[in-house]
Amino acid sequence: MSQAKAPPPASENPPGPERLELAPGLNICRILTGLWQVSGAHGPIRPQAALESMGRYFDAGFTTFDLADHYGPAEDFIGEFRRRLKAERGPEALANLQALTKWVPRPGPMPRSLVEQAIGVSLRRMDTPVLDLLQFHWWDYADLSYLEALAHLAELQREGRIRHLALTNFDTRRLEIILKTGVRIVSNQVQYSLIDRRPEVEMVRLCEANGVRLLAYGTLLGGLLSEKYLEQPEPRADQLTTASLRKYKQMVDLWGGWRLFQELLRVLKFIADKHKVQIANVATRYILDRPAVAGVIVGARLGLADHWQDNARTAGFSLDSGDRTRIAVVLQRSQDLFRIIGDCGDEYRR
Repeated sequence: MSQAKAPPPASENPPGPERLELAPGLNICRILTGLWQVSGAHGPIRPQAALESMGRYFDAGFTTFDLADHYGPAEDFIGEFRRRLKAERGPEALANLQALTKWVPRPGPMPRSLVEQAIGVSLRRMDTPVLDLLQFHWWDYADLSYLEALAHLAELQREGRIRHLALTNFDTRRLEIILKTGVRIVSNQVQYSLIDRRPEVEMVRLCEANGVRLLAYGTLLGGLLSEKYLEQPEPRADQLTTASLRKYKQMVDLWGGWRLFQELLRVLKFIADKHKVQIANVATRYILDRPAVAGVIVGARLGLADHWQDNARTAGFSLDSGDRTRIAVVLQRSQDLFRIIGDCGDEYRR
């Protein structure tokens, strides 16, 4: 495994990434490294280069990875990364790695055998006796089998194969139903950014009342919230070369369009220059500071571009009241995505 690059001089070295106790025994980096980008929708990934990149993130303190059973080889990468860590640094090094995976089954009957088999596959692929956090997704709320699946997952948790249970892209109503069953839910992973603030309408209130945290994705809009798109003409469809760019450009269109988005980028650039950081740092900091948010997932194109040094700068500054006011002036002119799309995750069930 490759070692991290030599850090910059001390005067330029950003503080280590922030950490948080998401659940008992599960201390995470608040900027999680997302592995959706290895699924194939963002171009080819070379496994060896990807593993070396994971090593650089890990050595820089970005020890928490977000993945899923359907993210191509993501779970296999974690398994190989664990084996390399153990071989090169000893089994004790594994305690410093957090791998938060997801199970995304097809709706239908959820007998114990099916649930147990799916979790067994993730355990084998990730080469671990227990999953740190299992984030459960369900496509069709009309099929109440999701409650049966969660009951079986809770059994597997009691048996020691899963440490903590979580959700991904569940709406507020269904989260409340699940919590009333007595299943302990640690977090819900939802789309949350300066553009998409739907969690603030209903979700945050329920989470704060029940000790559930949010893991935010889409916070950087697949890279649209960056200097690269500042003062640039609206990109054509053929210029949106990744699944993330295509997805989040649609969100920008619904939110208020490219002209208003440029106004937001200018404000973020002003704030970034003031704090000597980048637009992405300001966008990330804004969401990290919101109520109930435990962490932000920043996708990584492993082996193609390392951004851990850029990500680390998010911990080195705070937004003041003037910064937040400047941002709010632009945001208040945008469309209400809760009214247009619905609650968290509804974009997947329309």
